[in-house]
Amino acid sequence: MKYAALVLKNLLRSKRRTILTVVSIAVSLFIFSALVSVPTAANQILSDTASSTRIATHNKAGLAYPIPEAYKQRIMSVPHVEVVLAESWFGGVYHEVYDEFPNLAVDPEQADLMWPDYGISKEQFEQFKKIRTACLVGGDTMKRFHLHLGQQIQLRGTLYPFNVTLNIVGTFSGKAPPNFLLFRRDYLEEAAGRPGMVDNIWVKIDKPENVPQVIAAIDEGFANSSAETLSESEAAFIGSFMDQYRTFFRMAELLGFIVVLMIGLVAANTAAMSIRERRGEIAVMRSIGFPSRTILSMLLAESILIGLAGGIIGCGAAYIVLKVFSVGNAAGPLGSIHMQPAIATETLVVAALIGLFSALVPASSAARRNIVDALRTVA
Repeated sequence: MKYAALVLKNLLRSKRRTILTVVSIAVSLFIFSALVSVPTAANQILSDTASSTRIATHNKAGLAYPIPEAYKQRIMSVPHVEVVLAESWFGGVYHEVYDEFPNLAVDPEQADLMWPDYGISKEQFEQFKKIRTACLVGGDTMKRFHLHLGQQIQLRGTLYPFNVTLNIVGTFSGKAPPNFLLFRRDYLEEAAGRPGMVDNIWVKIDKPENVPQVIAAIDEGFANSSAETLSESEAAFIGSFMDQYRTFFRMAELLGFIVVLMIGLVAANTAAMSIRERRGEIAVMRSIGFPSRTILSMLLAESILIGLAGGIIGCGAAYIVLKVFSVGNAAGPLGSIHMQPAIATETLVVAALIGLFSALVPASSAARRNIVDALRTVA
């Protein structure tokens, strides 16, 4: 600690160079942390949300094609099936088009048995079953629009030619998608004229090891029908929405590491130039009794502080940008993306390593160089 003032003074001796180095590291680590956060957060969302005992059954032709509601009874007769619940996408907007978020209609009777991990109290589920216009809202959507329990809201229809008026009776927590809204499907069916078709059927089974068997039984049961089915585990179903981003995820990770490598080379060149200019000063310090290891540690401390300063600035900027991105894309599968604590820690470690390794070789050489040769070279 007694050398801290000297380290700080040396950092400020060339303010322009220090500031430009910090900014260049900050920009590179902003890019790195933002790009790496996207696939990491998406995978975290998948692992946090998916259940090992839930199956999604939809039309084999694609999610845009409905299946008959009557399939529920046949699926319920499949061994190991405990709960069956139908779901229809409403896709309404709250006020304006950019206020869109995922909103769906589900069967209310067994919603508590289908989603016991959604953090909804028994009393709220009872309200959902009793009130025809009841809805359950994710925590992020509640915060985004400053909603509260008991509030009445209206969603404007986009796929349907009518609006729905809903009363908020509960909020999601736990493993629930934080930006979703669920309301009762019987209310939607009544407004739509009871078409008897649904977009998806959720199936809850007794044990995770029975998932492949139940999937095969459901799809075989509707083979060669007018609406063949494709059943998937919840993890596979949610993951299918992110398949379109997989190439981007891989490119993001690759570009992040390339940027770090390039800025590491730039930082190494800057550190080498700075230390080369101070060869005479370092020789004088050694001549008056400073040990080589002390000089080396001081030089490395300067470089690590510069790296960490850039890392903190870049990481903080990336956190803010991802926060704004998640709010602006609340309706999409990546609407809950944010910087994970592990990514922030990893970014700061990378920043420290950039500072350490960029100065390690030139600092070691300068600290161990013969004093007479160093002074003669400067003179």
